[in-house]
Amino acid sequence: MSTPRKTPTARERARIEFTAEIKAVARRQLAESGAAALSLRAVARELGLASASALYRYFPSRDALLTALILDGYTSLGNAAEAAHAALGTADTEPADVLERWVGVCHAVRDWALAHPHEYALIYGSPVPGYAAPQDTVAQATRVPYLIGALFTDAQGKDGHRPETTRPAMPDDARQSLAPLLSGLPPDTPAELVMGSLMAWTYLFGAISFELFGHRHEIIADPRAFFDHEARRLGAALGLGT
Repeated sequence: MSTPRKTPTARERARIEFTAEIKAVARRQLAESGAAALSLRAVARELGLASASALYRYFPSRDALLTALILDGYTSLGNAAEAAHAALGTADTEPADVLERWVGVCHAVRDWALAHPHEYALIYGSPVPGYAAPQDTVAQATRVPYLIGALFTDAQGKDGHRPETTRPAMPDDARQSLAPLLSGLPPDTPAELVMGSLMAWTYLFGAISFELFGHRHEIIADPRAFFDHEARRLGAALGLGT
């Protein structure tokens, strides 16, 4: 029997609501001035507070506020990608093939980025000067990469991930360069699978960044159609389907 969830007190509800308000103002400032210009003083001023000291009980520093926004961004993005993947196959239905799930995840990530451009820029744009993300952001930050890795694992399990005969063999130095990542994975994880996953992850966010930051402006007439085809093409090239 599960333990009933405790109802938040009025003080706890007020804290949750004010924390959300602080972050909403901070996101508006990201849109207007960028992450580097974010400050607790500016947030306090927009909230009508006399000084930033009233915010210290919620966020003791600008970096703590940035970390909260980054965690929110990664969490929201991870939720969108995982929901798209789950929608293409449930416990009651036969999952779509791996290539279709890959394309679905790609579109979900792109859609999220277009709907949240400033949050995307915060987590995948230029680093914020003087800020270093703490270790507790890693779990959320790696949700999409691990989801992509799971697709490659599925493809390999179904004999879908077959290196083409024209694909260069991975040299020893490239294989050894994956040691930090491989050390945290099951010992029988193939380096080729990890290489494919990293290439897919890099492509996906590189393509979205090119579009979002204007590098494809006036070059591609229908960005969504182009993105759909290139996602399918890359997925097939990396062995996720045909």
